[in-house]
Amino acid sequence: MQSVKMYTTAVCPYCTRAKQILKAKGVEQIEEIRIDTDPVQRDHMMQTTGRRTVPQIFIGATHVGGCDDLMALDAKGGLQALLQAA
Repeated sequence: MQSVKMYTTAVCPYCTRAKQILKAKGVEQIEEIRIDTDPVQRDHMMQTTGRRTVPQIFIGATHVGGCDDLMALDAKGGLQALLQAA
């Protein structure tokens, strides 16, 4: 299974929902990067993704986007395939 990295904050309901979706798909470990406690990581996230909102989700080297993007990918049937990609 691909590694999953997620930029989050402590009080983000979209982050919580994204984690629930990923865990339901069998993801056991999510590398969480808290941007509310680390301004350097917030800047890195914004430079890498061009976005300011959380969550920002990476599966392997692929930037999925936010929670809505994750749900749309799942609805199209692409989430499981991306997680399982070698």
